Amino acid sequence: MNIVVLVKQVPDTYSERKLTDSDHTLDRDASDAVIDEINERSVEAALQLKEAHGGEVTVVCMGPERATDAIRKALSMGADKAVHLSDEALHGSDAVQTAKALASLITSTVGQPGDGFDLVIAGNEASDGRSGAVPAMVADLLELPALTHAQELAVDDGTVNVTRGTDEGITKLTAELPALVSVGEKLNEPRYPSFKGIMAAKKKPVQTITLADAGIDPGQVGLANALATVTEAAPKPPKTAGERIEDEGDGGDKVAAFLASQKII
Repeated sequence: MNIVVLVKQVPDTYSERKLTDSDHTLDRDASDAVIDEINERSVEAALQLKEAHGGEVTVVCMGPERATDAIRKALSMGADKAVHLSDEALHGSDAVQTAKALASLITSTVGQPGDGFDLVIAGNEASDGRSGAVPAMVADLLELPALTHAQELAVDDGTVNVTRGTDEGITKLTAELPALVSVGEKLNEPRYPSFKGIMAAKKKPVQTITLADAGIDPGQVGLANALATVTEAAPKPPKTAGERIEDEGDGGDKVAAFLASQKII
């Protein structure tokens, strides 16, 4: 089984995230960059399937040059190889452009569904953009069934089976391969890269290509051609102190009055 895993480098969750003053895009140099945590679970899911069924795992990433660090993390976990789309013209691309670029990148480098790969695994959403739409759009562009929000994943005899938890209950999804699955945080616990894995990752192939290499028109990506842009941004206001109530026998009444003033009750 040949599996593609979509990986993204994002600003560290524990660092302050900023937008640039010039075009209101994410300032990637303002904070430490790491592999998105949900992508570690995606890689883990792919590795477990590889261990059960054989094959290889290919990491596919779109991002600036420094995204190589995220790619190497996935390789050190056990992925076999990687493809990195890196081009200045991608700056400011929105979710739709990203999905189109990723779909083109997969078919131009890994191959067609059912021929070059059997399964695409992605995180439900990236922690920086949080659109939650890219996996489904990639599936649509590749004409694949999309099994989203997986908290359990298994493949048996050419069929992928997914369990999805919702507010209404548990949903079972099934599709024949090739397919795309997006995973949630409850799916697994990612393995830690071993020292041997870290050293081996340095020798694993990473194919870095440009838009031209992937056959992607620069006029179809980037901030100038984006369908959605940020026109204005302001920092979040500082936290203010809460209201303290002294209980002198009437604490309940005071709390109720406060909640009523906030139109909570």
